[in-house]
Amino acid sequence: MNAMKVAITDYEYETISAERAVLEAAGIECSDFQCKTEEDVIRQAAGCDGLIVQYAPITARVIAALERCRVIVRYGIGVDNVDVAAATAKGIFVCNVPDYGVEDVANHAFAFLLALAKKIPQQQAQMHSGGWGYAEIKPITRLSCCTLGLLGFGRIPQQVCIRAKAFGMKVIAHDPYLDPEKIRAAGAGPVDFDTLLAQSDFLSCHCPLTPATRHWIDRRALAKMKRSACLINTSRGGLICEADLIDALRSGGIAGAGLDVFETEPLPKDSPLRGMPQLLLTGHAAWYSEEARSSLQRMAAEEAARVLTGNPPRSPINRELLR
Repeated sequence: MNAMKVAITDYEYETISAERAVLEAAGIECSDFQCKTEEDVIRQAAGCDGLIVQYAPITARVIAALERCRVIVRYGIGVDNVDVAAATAKGIFVCNVPDYGVEDVANHAFAFLLALAKKIPQQQAQMHSGGWGYAEIKPITRLSCCTLGLLGFGRIPQQVCIRAKAFGMKVIAHDPYLDPEKIRAAGAGPVDFDTLLAQSDFLSCHCPLTPATRHWIDRRALAKMKRSACLINTSRGGLICEADLIDALRSGGIAGAGLDVFETEPLPKDSPLRGMPQLLLTGHAAWYSEEARSSLQRMAAEEAARVLTGNPPRSPINRELLR
């Protein structure tokens, strides 16, 4: 009987020894590649029983070519590069790793908030150009007098909420898929979307990217925010219409932003977002700590092994296949 096989289609880690150890301990062969295109994935992985994927496109065409695949695991939380509907139709579990970097992303989002609240980018630019004092960066408002709005209220924003409450902030949240009582129990006030926009001094986005959430923060949404407000995004770049955000920042429609994710990644070198003094940018690194990276790699392999050895997945996106 041929051994089961898992293909790691692509990865940006120094080694995949952890994944290989987990899979081989379960009697599963592991091969690794650096697939960039549909053709790459089909050529390397069509005969595999499972895939572990980072950025490679797992489209309907790819899924149709998979001869015996039973599980596709995404390194991370979002599964935007996987056609979940096509996989579901073929009976293939699509799984993510939802809790490998919760603490790290929450810390990153709150680091953005602190830097924006104290106008650190502007103060640093002033100091490097020979300036001094606070006259040029007024006004700054005490955090305990500010409201944090959370768009989405899953694991990560609930951790951000804890940090904000420790600083004395009022926290409100909008999540149409969560019982308002659960939001209240976690320390935030449930509000509708327009109220979230209007009341937030800092608005932090924590949503998956879906057709319903793409460009949720657009020109109309930005126009409803306070001119003194700052926008933070550590989830998915497509939640924000970048062209509209650039206009809002240039016109003073909002005061600033902190972005770790972008509509196009890597962020193009000529992007107008680069060089704006009221804008903090990091390169899709909010999730990263050595501990988070290690957990992510190990847990992705464990999920693939779990399914291939006849057990239900821990974190399926298409839960309907569990029936």
